[in-house]
Amino acid sequence: MTIRPLRRARGITAVAGTLMAVTLTATLTGCVTNEESGNPEGWVDSLPDPVPELQELLPEEYRTPGSSIAASTNPTFPPNQFKDPHGNIIGFEVDLVKAAAAVLGLDVNFQQQDFNLILPSISGGTVDIGTSGFSDTEERQKSYDFVDFYNSGISWATTPGKTVDPDDACGLTVAVQKGTYSDTDDVQVKSDQCVADGEPAINKLVYESANAAANATALERADAMSSDSAVTDYAIELSDGKLEPAGEAFDLLPFGWAFAKNSDLVPAFSAALEYLVTSGQYEEILSPWGLTDGMVDTVTVNTQDVDLPDAATAPTRPDTGEES
Repeated sequence: MTIRPLRRARGITAVAGTLMAVTLTATLTGCVTNEESGNPEGWVDSLPDPVPELQELLPEEYRTPGSSIAASTNPTFPPNQFKDPHGNIIGFEVDLVKAAAAVLGLDVNFQQQDFNLILPSISGGTVDIGTSGFSDTEERQKSYDFVDFYNSGISWATTPGKTVDPDDACGLTVAVQKGTYSDTDDVQVKSDQCVADGEPAINKLVYESANAAANATALERADAMSSDSAVTDYAIELSDGKLEPAGEAFDLLPFGWAFAKNSDLVPAFSAALEYLVTSGQYEEILSPWGLTDGMVDTVTVNTQDVDLPDAATAPTRPDTGEES
């Protein structure tokens, strides 16, 4: 698996800033450039055509025309998934899931859930796929399989004038979103180590959304926030200078779509995503969001290379002769 070095995402200021920002004085502010949809400039509402050879990878019950999959998400995690001004669930992960499903001839029915309930719902069979910025960790792999769709990591942000080192944060107050990797595997682990070393614990402020964690930091209720790098970058870009990076990204892990362990949907969705990658449509989806730095070169499952059918490699697009 190839993980590209992460750099600060660019172009995110074009994304619907008011969805991260709040209107209170001295809090985060943003700029909406597409007030009708909440999507970034350059975003196109277009889905790929089905690929019959890849549709054959689906379990029989999903091959009927008009079939759909049930996707669970917690739309409080921009730019992966969040709500536009009209309450529609949007985001770059939403776009990718819809496109991969379209390659398989499927529609996607999104349902909103608390983040901590999504994986149990997959185990219970009420949801086919979890699409909520899940870090593909070894612990989660014990119970679920992940189709990896984007390279991410953990990044911290703080307010200008503060010096915050994520590796030396004992005694600081750090904001996180409940149940995320930052909550359970980053800040909590660091805090436990502080206590073991005889240092004061990190005061962890746990919020229901990444937005709330970012706002708490901008308002200096917390010394810093910890979140996935794409989310932290998004918050910094929309903060109007109220947030800045605190160090570089670390703990590089891919985001993955979560499926039940050994689900028959995994081969189909990994092949469909590879088709998007090789056709160039994957990059076209990510580009308007300013997130091409974290693109995958090839699709992995549980961070490991997998055998993919020949049909997963898209045919070369014809040269139109137009200059780009």
